[in-house]
Amino acid sequence: MKTHDLNFCYRPQFGSSNDFLYKGSYFITAPYGPYWRFMKKLCVTKLLSSSQLSRFMHIREQELENLLKYLVIFSNENKSTDLCLDLTTYTNNILCLMTMGTTIFDKDIIRCLVREFMHVGAKLSMGEVFGPLGKLDLFGYGKKLRKIVGEFDKILESFLKEHEERINNEDREGDMMDILLEVYRNPNAEVRLTRNDIKAFFLDILLAGTDTSSVAMQWAMAEIINNPIILNKLRAEIESVVGPTRLIRESDVPKMPYLQACVKEVLRLHPPAPFALRQSSDQDCKINGYDVKAHTRTLINVYAIMRDPKSWVNPEEYIPERFLVSGDEINGGDDYEDVNKMDGGDDFRYIPFGFGRRGCPGSSLALRVIHVTIGALIQCFEWKINGGDKVNMEEGSSFSVGLAKPLVCYPVTCFNPFENCL
Repeated sequence: MKTHDLNFCYRPQFGSSNDFLYKGSYFITAPYGPYWRFMKKLCVTKLLSSSQLSRFMHIREQELENLLKYLVIFSNENKSTDLCLDLTTYTNNILCLMTMGTTIFDKDIIRCLVREFMHVGAKLSMGEVFGPLGKLDLFGYGKKLRKIVGEFDKILESFLKEHEERINNEDREGDMMDILLEVYRNPNAEVRLTRNDIKAFFLDILLAGTDTSSVAMQWAMAEIINNPIILNKLRAEIESVVGPTRLIRESDVPKMPYLQACVKEVLRLHPPAPFALRQSSDQDCKINGYDVKAHTRTLINVYAIMRDPKSWVNPEEYIPERFLVSGDEINGGDDYEDVNKMDGGDDFRYIPFGFGRRGCPGSSLALRVIHVTIGALIQCFEWKINGGDKVNMEEGSSFSVGLAKPLVCYPVTCFNPFENCL
C-alpha cells in the first residue's frame, strides 16, 4: 500500500473484454498511464473539486428536503418504507443532477442498472475461477451485463446530445457533463477524450457513487437504530449545535465530532468496497521476501484489515467513541479532541476509501452526503423496525456488501422542518 503503491496501482480486468461496451474507456479500471492520470487530475481539479462540490450544495440540500418530505408523508399515514430503496433513489438523484443536470432514473431502473450491474459484475468476476472457460460466458452473465450497459448507453447518448444543443446557453449552470464535453471539443487537450470515454466515466461514477454511498447510509442507520444510547447521544449533539428550529446543514458537520465518529465507525465495520483489487505492473518485485511476478492479481482484504483485533479493541462492535480520543490511542476513551485523526494518510488500519493513487476520488462528496443525511434522519424521525425491535444485520453479497434484508422502518416524526411551510 505504501512502499509498493506505484507497482500495484493497476486494476485487473475481469471477464471477457467483449462484455464491456466501453472497452478501454473505463476510468476505474483503466491502466495506470496518461489517460488515467488525466482523468484523475480532472476529478481533483474540476469534476470533484471542493469548489465544484460547493457549487452544487443547493442540489444536495433540495434532494435531502425531498427525501424528508417523502418520509414525513409516510409518518403521517403511519406507513412503513424501505430505507434501502429510498436512499438509493436519493443518492442516484443527487449524482444525476450534479453530473448531468437531471434525474433520469425511476426506482425500477435504479434497481435494474445499479443493483443488477453490481450483482452480475460480481458473478462475472467469479467466473475467473474457471480459467479459460470463464471467457465463454457459460452462465450468461456477460450477456446480461451487455444488455444493462446498452440500455444505459442509449440514455446517456440522448443527454449528451441535449447538452451539446444547449452549449451556448449562458444562463445555464454547467455540470460535469458540460466540463467533459468542453475537454472533448478542445483540440489542444492533454488527452483527447472520446464519446465512449465520457459515457464510461458517468457509468463509473453513477455505479460507484450510488450503491456505495447508499449502502453506507443503510448500515449507519441500522447500527444507530440498534444502539439506542448512541442514537440519543447523536441526537443530543445535533440539537446542541443546530437547535430545535431548523434542519441540519453541511456547514454544521465540522462542529459535530460525534456524528463524524458514528460515520467513521460505520465505514470501518462496513467499508463500501470490502476488497481492493490491484494488479502488479509489468515488473517483477519482492515484498517481505516473497517474489511477486509481473501482472499478479491481488485482492487486499479491506474488511479484515479494519476488523483486525491486533489494531482494534472489540473490532466487531460498533463503538463510535474509538474515534474520539486524543494522542496515539484509537480504541477507547471519552475525549472529543481528534475526530479527524485517521482521515487517510499513512495509517493503513483505516482505509474505507482505498489508498494511494487508486484511492476513491469521490470520497469528499460521499462524506458530505452521508454526514448530513444521517444527521437529518436522526434529527427528524424516531425509527420503528417493521416486525421487531432490532434491524437484521445479516450481510448480503455483491461488490458493495449491503444488508441482506430490506431495511423496512416506520418513520415517526419528532421534528418537521417543513411544518410552517405546509
